[in-house]
Amino acid sequence: MRYSVYIILTAVLFIGCEGPVPRRPVKINTGSSIKASIERSKKILAHEEKLIQKIIAKDSLQTYLQSASGSWYFYVKKNESDGYTARPDDRVTLTYNVLSFDNDTIYSKDDIGVFNYKVDKQELFPGLRNAVKLLKENETATFLFPSSMGYGYQGDHNKIGVNIPIKSTISLFKIEQQKDSLLNSIN
Repeated sequence: MRYSVYIILTAVLFIGCEGPVPRRPVKINTGSSIKASIERSKKILAHEEKLIQKIIAKDSLQTYLQSASGSWYFYVKKNESDGYTARPDDRVTLTYNVLSFDNDTIYSKDDIGVFNYKVDKQELFPGLRNAVKLLKENETATFLFPSSMGYGYQGDHNKIGVNIPIKSTISLFKIEQQKDSLLNSIN
C-alpha cells in the first residue's frame, strides 16, 4: 500500500510540474486600425492643403513659398544682407502668434511674449521648429501650417482643437550662434 501511495504522489508531482501554459490572444490584430488611421490622416491633409491653396489664391499681394517640411509662407520683412539661418543648438529670440485660417486670434504675440528657444532642443509644435530654421535675424514671415505641422490630432488641450490647421506670424530678432555653428559657417 505504501508503495502505491508513493507511485501516486510521484505521478501527481510530474503532472503538476508541467509549467505555465501561455495564453493565446483572443483577437488577432491585422493592422486594419493602423491602415484606417493612415487613410484618415491622408484625407485630412489633402483637405487642409486645398484650404491652403484657396488662401494663397485669394492673397494676390503676397508671394508664397513652400518649405521642405510642408508649410507655406511669405515674408513680411526680409533681411537681404545676412545669409545665416539658425542651426541646431543655436539660441534664437522670437515672437509669434497663432491664428485660425479665418484669421481669428487663438494666441496673440502678447499672450506668448518674447520667446527664447534653443533650436531643436526644446519642445515646440513641429511647424514652428522648422520655421525658425528658415528665418534670418530681423526677419518676419507668416506661415500656413497643416494640422500635422501644428498641434495635430491632440490639439494643445486648451484653445486649439483636434486637427486644426493654423496660421502664424513669426518674428526672429536674434540668433546666438553656438561654437559648432560658428565653425560650420566659416568652412
